[in-house]
Order: sequence, then structure tokens, then C-alpha cells
Amino acid sequence: MQDEIYKKVDAKRGEDYIGVCVVFFCHDGAGRVLLHRRAQACRDEQGRWDCGGGSMEHGEDWEGAIRREVKEEYCVDPTCVDFVCAENVLRDNNGVKTHWIALLHLVLVDPSQVDIGEPDKIDEIGWFLPGEFPEPGHSMLQSHFELVKDLIRPSLGDGPKMPVTE
Repeated sequence: MQDEIYKKVDAKRGEDYIGVCVVFFCHDGAGRVLLHRRAQACRDEQGRWDCGGGSMEHGEDWEGAIRREVKEEYCVDPTCVDFVCAENVLRDNNGVKTHWIALLHLVLVDPSQVDIGEPDKIDEIGWFLPGEFPEPGHSMLQSHFELVKDLIRPSLGDGPKMPVTE
């Protein structure tokens, strides 16, 4: 109901009201991280390398949003999802102040199943070791990576797990 009201007044998530999004670093369980280069059809930061993410939909839970976004962007179902933290993201996007609550996750995927699922929004994908990320990066990539980097290693670590169920 609330989303319908915002649409009627042409309100934009993250600009006119606080947007809620999931942000995820997909990894292969061997220390590599999946990144993509943002295409021209993206909302912002076109041509920059980024981890995965997207807006939550009304009525959707966090795990559902992660599952949907990973499948849409990378054509793969997550093997395991780890919640890392929630971040209050305030930034300036070409003179427009934006405000998002980002729910940051680590997502284990099978690299042999990964492909570009949204060619209008993703120009290229690649697997990278920490410290070897390509440039230019999204304005939030490095600060978000700082929050997960110690967890990305050959195993998921000892943190709480949210196994993805069918």
C-alpha cells in the first residue's frame, strides 16, 4: 500500500524516502569474490565495478530478497547466505542526496553456474581475489568490503549461517 502511494506521487526510493536494499558479496568458498561492471541502464555509477544488490520489495523477507537478486543478476541459486550487518548509507549521487539502509550479506555460490542474468544492467562479470579488485569501483564497494573481508576465505567462517532452503 505504501509503495503504491509513493508511486502515485512519483517518489523515488533512496531519494524522497529511505530505501531498503540487500547488498551481497558472492564468493566461491576459495577466497574469490564475484564482481560485475555496471551497465548504462543502471540507476547510477555506470561503468563501475560492484558487488551484487538491489531493492527489497514490499512484503519480502531478507533471505527472499537475496535469493531473488542473486538469481536475477547471476543466474545461480545461493548455497549459503550469511548476514553480516545493516549499514546506514548516506551519499551524494551527482548532487542528489540519497539515503539507504543496506542489509549486507555474504553469499556462497557455485562459480560454474554463474552467468550474467541482467545484460542490460551488467556489462561484465569476474572473479577477483581481495586486494585485486578492478577500477573504478562503486562508491560503496570498498567500505562494504571492509565489513566482510575477514569473512571471505576458503570457508565461510564461524558466523551464523542462514542455509537457503528450496
